[in-house]
Amino acid sequence: MAQIDEKPPIGARNAESVTLDELDVAILHFLERKGRATNYEVGEAVGLSASAASRRILALEASRVIRGYRAMVDDRLLGKRRLVYIRVTLERQSAAVLEAFEAAVRRCHDIVACHLMAGQYDYMLVARVAGIDDYGRLHQSELSRLPGVVRLETSFALRDVLESRV
Repeated sequence: MAQIDEKPPIGARNAESVTLDELDVAILHFLERKGRATNYEVGEAVGLSASAASRRILALEASRVIRGYRAMVDDRLLGKRRLVYIRVTLERQSAAVLEAFEAAVRRCHDIVACHLMAGQYDYMLVARVAGIDDYGRLHQSELSRLPGVVRLETSFALRDVLESRV
């Protein structure tokens, strides 16, 4: 692939005002699909040398655009086939209640995502469970004991159509 001149690394810029160009975006999309790619593979994919790709990746990491790398485990292969959405209403939205709730949610291993919401309910939790009995266990032993919770509303996904890219 033809080599493209690179711009100065973004790491030197103010992290709050990071501006990404087409190469940065291409690198990010490639790494989202193949996070363990070598610098050579990234460079080949976007038209840079391995060293230029490495400098850009380091700058994206330094500016916290890339926040880290992790293994994406397919919970379905571990028996967790059901995706569950849990809408949570808290007794109040004081800082202490929000902090206590969020700290407790972080300790729940079956919760794969937690979002503070605007609208009718306070949080949206996403969990992966083996089935209805497993959700019953999660509800009784963990969800119903979360601090500040006054209401839980649960919906089960019938089928995954598009997986989260986050």
